[in-house]
Amino acid sequence: MTQYASAHLITRIAYLGYDPADDPNWPLSGAPSHAAYSKWCRHICGIACLRMALLHRSDDAPSLFTLLAGARRYGAYVQQDDEIKGLIYAPFARYVEDTHQMAATVHGHLDPADLLALLDEGRMVMTSVSREIRRPGLDPERRGGHLVLAIGHDNGGSSTAIPAAIPPRPVKRAFPSTGSPTSSAIAASASTCAAPDRLSLPRLPPSSR
Repeated sequence: MTQYASAHLITRIAYLGYDPADDPNWPLSGAPSHAAYSKWCRHICGIACLRMALLHRSDDAPSLFTLLAGARRYGAYVQQDDEIKGLIYAPFARYVEDTHQMAATVHGHLDPADLLALLDEGRMVMTSVSREIRRPGLDPERRGGHLVLAIGHDNGGSSTAIPAAIPPRPVKRAFPSTGSPTSSAIAASASTCAAPDRLSLPRLPPSSR
């Protein structure tokens, strides 16, 4: 599961400058037009996380752009001129609970140890990491900025639904550091947080097919 129409293009998009708007499979995303896909596809990693969680629950989920439309109605994204701000967690959590009946908790502060504790409780955690999550041997250029769904861990590392396995040290490097500026995607009511919020979801057993 990815925010882009073609999973095999992710490495080229993330690291090699490939324009995702050139993906011929864009209609598979559920986008109403090529222009809409081009505009939004780089901003919906959190929507992809939600779709993964919904598929885990019932093996069925709306398309990425159907979920995006719902999240936008709740104010989880804000457009200012040509700039898109989001994902904004507080309204997104309300959307998840109201529309999809899945409990969602926003965590104002969450360090790697807290993340592992939530995973031990059986929660799925949507968290912001560096795009270097796929290349854990490298020092990240920045911390945070890309949302992934963490679903478990192994001896202090973390497993995400990408799939990707992140050893303990890169997990710490990929997280936004304590005291860093609050992400622009965080709602104003959370603007005093020391670091970007995380969102945890219940980890429910898949329904019987």
